[in-house]
Amino acid sequence: MNQEYSGSGDPAKSLELLWGLQSRPTRGPKPALTVDAIVEAGLKIADAEGLAAMSMRRVADELGVGAMTLYRYVPGKGELIDVMLDTVYGELPRREVDGDWRAKLDEVARENRRLYLNHPWLLQVATSRPPLGPNLMAKYEYELRSVEGIGLTDVEMDAAIALVNGYVHGAVRSAIEAAQVIQRSGITDKQWWLAHEPLLEKIGDAAKFPLAARVGSTVGQEFDAPYDSEHSFEFGLARVLDGIAALLRSR
Repeated sequence: MNQEYSGSGDPAKSLELLWGLQSRPTRGPKPALTVDAIVEAGLKIADAEGLAAMSMRRVADELGVGAMTLYRYVPGKGELIDVMLDTVYGELPRREVDGDWRAKLDEVARENRRLYLNHPWLLQVATSRPPLGPNLMAKYEYELRSVEGIGLTDVEMDAAIALVNGYVHGAVRSAIEAAQVIQRSGITDKQWWLAHEPLLEKIGDAAKFPLAARVGSTVGQEFDAPYDSEHSFEFGLARVLDGIAALLRSR
């Protein structure tokens, strides 16, 4: 995947756009565009074709204006990506679920997973310098509430949220990449394995690799494929939450 970076533009300009702080002329003709319209066009392209296809010129074409027109509203692609990120964070339902911390943190993980699946291009943006927009701040506040008052320090609360979100990021990346392989090749995993079965039988020496042969065969029979993203996600998430539970029991 091609990689972009949040905060790669002018941070001050991004914050102005995110919080609506940019100055607006009080006189003159009505603006032909809005930042919201530009962001919507950018999201449409990124969702359909990936972030690499989303350029200022491409967005301008989508809106039927010249590329230079966009720069009156958004300084560049870096700032646009920052606003796009915060916009999709606003789609999170942030449901206040009943139950203990585990049920709440489980819901946090599932909401983030759905967001990635709806917008796969999110995986193409490194967010070590996140856009501190209103929706990101609301997301962080909501996620912290799931572990508030359960016996963690503030630093541990932040680390627990980062742990869950990091797990979701990795699990979803594997699922999306697997789906993209099927889409681009035009064949399912089962069809691919069946096509290569004669060769695999030659190299799959059960005597030399007994565990790999046994476990691989069991997984293949269970899922009719070498990998099942749903099972992998459920198994991994449960183990992450088990780890936090073990920490709490140790207190």
